[in-house]
Amino acid sequence: MNKYIWQNSKFPNFTYNQDIIMSLLSSVRLKQGILLGKMQSLGFENCQNAKLNVLTEDVIKSSEIEGLTLNVEQVRSSIAKRLGLSAGADIYIERDVQGIVDMMLDATINYDKTLDEDRLFGWHSAMFPSGRSGLYKIKVGGYRDDKNGKMQVVSGALGHEKVHYEAPSADVIPQEMDKLYDYINNNTDTDLVIKAGIIHLWFVIIHPFEDGNGRIARALTDMLLARSENTSDRFYSMSSQIKKVRKSYYEILEITQKDSVDITIWLKWFLENLIMAIDNSEELLNDVIKRVEFWDKNKSQTLNERQVKVLTKLLEDFEGNLTAKKWAKICNCSHDTANRDLIDLVNKNILKKQGEARATHYILV
Repeated sequence: MNKYIWQNSKFPNFTYNQDIIMSLLSSVRLKQGILLGKMQSLGFENCQNAKLNVLTEDVIKSSEIEGLTLNVEQVRSSIAKRLGLSAGADIYIERDVQGIVDMMLDATINYDKTLDEDRLFGWHSAMFPSGRSGLYKIKVGGYRDDKNGKMQVVSGALGHEKVHYEAPSADVIPQEMDKLYDYINNNTDTDLVIKAGIIHLWFVIIHPFEDGNGRIARALTDMLLARSENTSDRFYSMSSQIKKVRKSYYEILEITQKDSVDITIWLKWFLENLIMAIDNSEELLNDVIKRVEFWDKNKSQTLNERQVKVLTKLLEDFEGNLTAKKWAKICNCSHDTANRDLIDLVNKNILKKQGEARATHYILV
């Protein structure tokens, strides 16, 4: 009996239980369609803001799965600039953050482009612009060479390590990756959602780079899920869901990477968590939906430019309490004008007055 799946003579001819997987696939496809239709009905600008929220979450959580914490504002600003939005335009963005964002956006926006060695090496180089992973120098923009020993996934204290997985040797990586590229680019027999799950696992099995394999595997997943919906609009985050169940993610990978090419257990886990990712998308999209519902509810109200400006800020990124003083500063107007604007919104049942005297402030109804 072989210890690892890649040692099986049938690898990478994966098999799975059709009855179990197709039932889950039907649920995924239904939920994808409902969510996509719902979001596209909100209009282009709202869809762009929703994409910004989801892509930011995706980049942040994919890195957190590997124990890396990125600056949220830098990630959000970087994505916003690429989408042509103004959010955080003046924020400095570090090279490694920009690189990870570039990789994720290339995967999702250019989802229908061919994946080859050059493109993948570009992703890897973008992730590690300094040529280092933390303090350690690594081989960047090329497959690992194993000069420092076998590629293993281990845990435990030094001297008491537990080996969870050992990847194929470096000398077979080019030929194994060529098979993967061919499957990604040319296979048309497999549903693209199922294909996303297979590619995620297959890439992790090969483990072609010294570092960054998990994040690239999840970027490939996003690329195939975008293909499955034939759109770059991202309204749910698989990485966010994986972060929530990180322990079981690593456990299921370890189980599936052993001997058998039957990957039913992995695909079942993948599809069940994809369903949860879509169901949980409302958390990520709540702000966008709230703004749409607010403006729809108040579309018959007559508002001046100052009121629209401040209400928009209240619905997006307002810090602290809204006071007449803050209103005057935001709108560059007098205190009397600010008070008139606020009283008008209270009378229109859009704002509600809170507190007294110096503690007076206003909240959305």
